[in-house]
Amino acid sequence: MQLSVWTYEGPPHVGAMRVATAMEGMHYVLHAPQGDTYADLLFTMIERRGKRPPVTYTTFQARDLGKDTAQLFQDAARDALERFKPQAMMVGASCTAELIQDDPAGLAEAMRLPCPVIPLELPSYQRKENWGAAESFYQIVRKLADTAITPRGEKRALVNILGPAALGFRHRDDVIEVRKILDTLGIEVNMVAPLGASPADIARIGAADFNIVLYPEIGDEAARWLEKTFHQPAIRTVPIGVGATREFITGVAALAGVDPEPALGDSSSRMPWWSRSVDSTYLTGKRVFIFGDATHAVAAARIAQEELGFVVCGLGCYNREFARDVRAAAKKYGVEPLITDDHMEVEDAIAAASPELVLGTQMERHIAKRFGMPCAVISSPVHVQDFPARHSPQMGFEGANVIFDSWVHPLVMGLEEHLLVMFRDDFEFSDEAGPSHHAAHSPKTAAPKVEIEEPASEGELWTEEASRELKKIPFFVRGKARRNTEAFAAEQGRAEIDIATLYDAKAHYAR
Repeated sequence: MQLSVWTYEGPPHVGAMRVATAMEGMHYVLHAPQGDTYADLLFTMIERRGKRPPVTYTTFQARDLGKDTAQLFQDAARDALERFKPQAMMVGASCTAELIQDDPAGLAEAMRLPCPVIPLELPSYQRKENWGAAESFYQIVRKLADTAITPRGEKRALVNILGPAALGFRHRDDVIEVRKILDTLGIEVNMVAPLGASPADIARIGAADFNIVLYPEIGDEAARWLEKTFHQPAIRTVPIGVGATREFITGVAALAGVDPEPALGDSSSRMPWWSRSVDSTYLTGKRVFIFGDATHAVAAARIAQEELGFVVCGLGCYNREFARDVRAAAKKYGVEPLITDDHMEVEDAIAAASPELVLGTQMERHIAKRFGMPCAVISSPVHVQDFPARHSPQMGFEGANVIFDSWVHPLVMGLEEHLLVMFRDDFEFSDEAGPSHHAAHSPKTAAPKVEIEEPASEGELWTEEASRELKKIPFFVRGKARRNTEAFAAEQGRAEIDIATLYDAKAHYAR
């Protein structure tokens, strides 16, 4: 076991909580010590939900370990049933409670509760959060689906949307955009699950003609069981980006037997127009490093290289269950895949690649900030600011607009900041200048003097003077200049990089 100050995924019982919290009429009884109730904060503080997650903890303490902790679990289950009156109940143990081996599944079965009980066996020390969410959703579907209900068999115009859950990156907004596409195609939604679904809804999941797997990390395992049990085919194209959205529409329309043109004719996305415009040329070829969950990382790589004209210089994911997809994408874009859940490895890879833009999780945002690189968040785990109150999807044509804004703006703002630093001695931009060149420049209106922080050192190889000189180079070519200079210094056998080495390297590569 490795001690870390950051983890990309929580233990699997957190994934189960995400599924329970997403649903209506479901309750999760979690055998857990007092400290494990921290998980509530993920939903009330990070996702800003208006109510607590539907989870009852046994909250046993150290002094309870000498007693019958199994009885504590049974009491908690009875109290939860009486108080919340759920349609169904999930039972399981947290990673800490797993060590005392009380077997919540067996205990719940022995109680013969008057509602369906879904026992969860989640190996906390072998698996993680996304797997826990997928396994929980699969067990719910397998337990509650009424196998007597089958697809209508007329035309495939009734669909399930699988995978959206609580604490998901823009899941709520993505569902809205996907529903709009389906409405345009005349396709009816049987249910969205687990987000917003009740146990009664899950019972009729077999009525749909086919499934849309929006988030494979959560919905794919259940979709495969539904494929075998109800012979429901599945669409696994994730509509993130203009190209993928068009493929998604075409695939869905083909399964439903409808004309895709009404949805394909949507011209609301500005990304294709901008990518062809002269304004995009100063960002074309920018090197981008991508890391996140596999679904969003692979989608981001396609958008970056094929739709925005960036160059993928790094690609990776933290969920090993989907490493094959990332390896295939990395091979396509000619980079070495990075499959790890160690943020220090990711930090080292970003430093080595020296990209102009980082696309990642909340952790990569911190890493990029330390390196002075622009960054946009594309995947969980995320901060509260990545659950905006406004509509901000990632999927569909409107999602492509959001992606366009959130990726391009850090680059443009970085350029603006660089220009302000370059011209800080100009009479209009200096620290002593007034608030505007239209304002009267009197001592009363002059802006307060702001101390500009000195650039950070590039490392032991670079002298402080050379490091400051490097910072004068525009950010969008600075990485290349640094790499070239370091390569030149190594070739020449120079122990350090001073200003002379910097300009010698510039002259060398200018020949």
